[in-house]
Amino acid sequence: MSHGLALAVSEWGAETAQPILFAHGGFDFSGTYDRFAPLLADAGYRVVCWDQRGHGDSAHAALYSWDSDVRDMLAVLDSIGPEPIPLLGHSKGGGIAIHLIQAVPHRISRFVNIDGIPSQKNPPDVADHDRTKLLATELTDWLDHRVRAGTKVRRADTIDGLAKRRQKMNPRLSLDWLRYLVTVGARHDEDGWRWKIDPALRLGGFGPWRAVWSLRRMVAMPVPMLAILGLKEEPMGWGTTGELASQFLPRDAKLLTFEDTGHFVHIEQPERVAAAVLEYLS
Repeated sequence: MSHGLALAVSEWGAETAQPILFAHGGFDFSGTYDRFAPLLADAGYRVVCWDQRGHGDSAHAALYSWDSDVRDMLAVLDSIGPEPIPLLGHSKGGGIAIHLIQAVPHRISRFVNIDGIPSQKNPPDVADHDRTKLLATELTDWLDHRVRAGTKVRRADTIDGLAKRRQKMNPRLSLDWLRYLVTVGARHDEDGWRWKIDPALRLGGFGPWRAVWSLRRMVAMPVPMLAILGLKEEPMGWGTTGELASQFLPRDAKLLTFEDTGHFVHIEQPERVAAAVLEYLS
């Protein structure tokens, strides 16, 4: 539970092994680690991951925000124990991890960020009164969306149908893998399969957050960090280049780029990524 909201937690590996906390990306769920996490479990780690609020088997919330995801991450971390442990985050999971580590650096021993470094997209430089109008419009738009989505139900489809719809966002992933994701990230109702993700969810959530803020926080990262980037652009990716990332990483951070890989680096290249992570953690 996190502040009254039920979170679904998955684990791989022995209960007595060294724990490592995983965070998945936006519009994903713990099952996206089903190929990658066992590689770390086989190497002696206890991998713990949760479905973020509104995702997978975790409860849906009245409202969503970046800060609430950070609080949920801390709740899962507290459930593992008080000792500092490694943290790995993919995409949005890497982004919220940056904020958690800044708040409680003594709880994290090492940080692995898998294609979760935001790109540099500055908000427009406008006068204060115009900025206030923009904020009011943004908030109104989000609340209107929440009202419209209050009774919305995701469209049912077959396993193949959902897999092909997902492939539009993940064009580099095989249909076989995407079919598997449907079986763990969707539910089978009488009229077909539909994703479990809350229809009210939108990328970015709700509240004061900009990608560039997370980017600029990284230079003061208080724990050792390994950054892994897939350089093939995809719809769900940040589009961050190695050149950009190196400008904002702390001097002692390690950066690995995968030229032939997209946003889901750990799914396309699970063995290569696992080897790099294990070497870093050791």
